[in-house]
Amino acid sequence: MIRKQSSLALAALLCTVSLQAQQPAVASSTPAPAPQASASAQRQPPAAQAGKAQASQPPVGQDQSGDTAPVIKVGVNEVNLIFTVTDKHGHYIPNLQQSDFALLDNQRAPARVTSFRQQINLPLRVGIVIDTSTSIRTRFKFEQQSAIEFLLEVLKSRSDRAFVMGFDVTPDVTQDWTNNLDGLESGINDLHPGGGTALFDAVYSACRDKLLDVARGQEPVRKAMILLSDGDDNQSHVYPDEAIKMCQRAETIIYAISTNWTPSRGKGDDVLARMAEETGGRVFFPPSVEDVYNAFKGIEEELRSQYALTYEPADFKYDGSFRTIYLYCNDRRYIARTRKGYFAPRQ
Repeated sequence: MIRKQSSLALAALLCTVSLQAQQPAVASSTPAPAPQASASAQRQPPAAQAGKAQASQPPVGQDQSGDTAPVIKVGVNEVNLIFTVTDKHGHYIPNLQQSDFALLDNQRAPARVTSFRQQINLPLRVGIVIDTSTSIRTRFKFEQQSAIEFLLEVLKSRSDRAFVMGFDVTPDVTQDWTNNLDGLESGINDLHPGGGTALFDAVYSACRDKLLDVARGQEPVRKAMILLSDGDDNQSHVYPDEAIKMCQRAETIIYAISTNWTPSRGKGDDVLARMAEETGGRVFFPPSVEDVYNAFKGIEEELRSQYALTYEPADFKYDGSFRTIYLYCNDRRYIARTRKGYFAPRQ
């Protein structure tokens, strides 16, 4: 065990040197567009693809608020890693540089870092997944209103999209992908509590059917699932690991909001924490139903305040295997949160 830890520490040290040696452009809140991939490459999975990127530059778009939003194309044979950096109190840390991080892909330093950006403004793809089982009946109306207010705040661009899914024993999509706020509000209001709880089935279904292929053939997007639940499950057919793996395949971050208002944390809270951690997200434990809105506000801030690191993995193989990602800040006062890995595509 000591030998394995020493090897990992040595690899991380070499990785830090490798990251510092790279010199990609560092962008601020409005970064320069990355090279545009070819049409055939855009149809490949976004985690890693074969070939070489074209050198053409994509245009810059504009959202409804008038802010410029870069259309970022991930080059072929690259991994686009989006992550958040906070202190131990959960406060976002801005203005970090590439040299402040160390990265390992499948326990090896990347072959090349091609870009590093902070506070990027990628189009959002957000799934609102709400537990409608009997156990949350007493606070359901307040949760609905908080979710509506969140969507009104977070969907600010024509390129953003969201869907609404409720679940008890079975998942129920009450509003498919849209940026129409009236439709999303109606989808949330159409949810009604009652029945058992199949949490893992709902997460699995949302990622497989809605989030897995949503960006294929388009520019990269930031995909997130907002999950409101107490974490209990008594009806699912899939296991927790299967639901997490499907989220990782869909490259989707889970932001979980616990609806357990008891003073002590339960098993369901541990489930929510694990799902968020494994996908690079975060779990919120509001002390009361009135604080649910504050949790949504924290998610909104994170979605608009993140870093992006694009790199070419070393010794990459198109074998469908799961490749681990290890990212940390050299300053140990800060915590970098990202997905634990990705599935390599098959040729």
